[in-house]
Amino acid sequence: MRYGLQQEQTFRLAMTPELRQAITILQYSSVDLMSYLHEQANENPIIDLTEIDMSIERINTEEEYSPRKNDNPVDLLDFVSNPADNLYRHLKAQLGMVSGLSRLQQMIGMFLIGNLNEKGYLELDVNTVAGILDVPTDEVENILALIQGFEPAGIAARSLEECLLLQLRYAGNDDVYLEEIVRHHMVNLSCNRIQKIADALGIDIHMVQQITDQIRKLNPCPGAAFAPYERQHHIADISVEKFKNDYIVTVNDITVPRVGINPFYQSMLRKPAMEEEKRFLREKMNTALWLIHSLEQRRLTLMRVAQAIVDRQREFFEHGVYHLKSMTQKEIAEITGLHESTISRAVSNKYMQTPRGLFELKYFFTSALGSKDGDATSSESAKMRIKQIIDGEEKQKPFSDQAITELMAKEGLELSRRTVAKYREELGYLSSARRKVY
Repeated sequence: MRYGLQQEQTFRLAMTPELRQAITILQYSSVDLMSYLHEQANENPIIDLTEIDMSIERINTEEEYSPRKNDNPVDLLDFVSNPADNLYRHLKAQLGMVSGLSRLQQMIGMFLIGNLNEKGYLELDVNTVAGILDVPTDEVENILALIQGFEPAGIAARSLEECLLLQLRYAGNDDVYLEEIVRHHMVNLSCNRIQKIADALGIDIHMVQQITDQIRKLNPCPGAAFAPYERQHHIADISVEKFKNDYIVTVNDITVPRVGINPFYQSMLRKPAMEEEKRFLREKMNTALWLIHSLEQRRLTLMRVAQAIVDRQREFFEHGVYHLKSMTQKEIAEITGLHESTISRAVSNKYMQTPRGLFELKYFFTSALGSKDGDATSSESAKMRIKQIIDGEEKQKPFSDQAITELMAKEGLELSRRTVAKYREELGYLSSARRKVY
């Protein structure tokens, strides 16, 4: 051993304030980013923030000339609950407008309305209600039929199939094949087995596709718009729209103010001034320019990550949650050429608005489950199938975890009973014994 001096060359990443800022900006949601930019503008006089003009006139003008205008626009306000109303009061008011009801019939109606869940479904069967109220079963059936004719269409149904049939009846649609699919082929429809439905009905596959498109436009939760609980509202950071056969990905930055350089302070840098003043202005200018650069990098990174997710999950966007593939952040990192930690920050607290609804970006990253045909199925699609099974079960004879396991095994998805129980609890469902209505 001896002491000595030697020179060597090494590479290491220095966490500069600028790099730390870029990392912070990347993981901010749109709302958090907006607050952060206002804080920066308050600290740095050189930064100019320009709010985006969101006036109704401008929006209408842009929609008029938009090349991707939707022929059947969905009003998002239709899915926001009215704080001054709820489902119980809404249906109670309609019941009060029905003339000729006896006091007994009104009592039955109020009992049925009061026992609808937040989705608008009746979880008690007619015999149970008749037994509780000590009234004839046919009297309960008559009042239930009356309530099922109220707004919103599909209310007071006892199953998903009945809910959809009520909506078809309300719309005056009496297509025989459409009704047949709703009554007997919802499992095949949920798994997108279009050919199997066509074979069973003896009709063309294109006709089945047209019919199923109509079914998918129906509302499976007619009471959701009147939910009494307070909901969180999220602003989408990414938008995905279908244009012909492609999915167009855009970064939503309309809620975030534009960052610019204040022209007054910019001109001061060109004028003679004390060195201390110039040094101050140059530091603030460099900070502002780096902020603008970091925002552009954030936009490009989000675009790359979102596009990779959409490409990987194209089957989900085409056919729904049952076609959600297993996907990891490492896979997206390899596709985009970004570090896995960058992917983690990019998807953190971000939401994507899609033709199938609003989803957190983390929603698309799911673990893989085995199936009989060797394909990898996502855990999220398995949860949704369990949810559908429980929602469609008879409340007096709920499925046990083992029965759900066996039912899913017949459909080609192999899960253990313990996994089914875990997913059931994550979905917020009680055990079969506790779900049973006595």
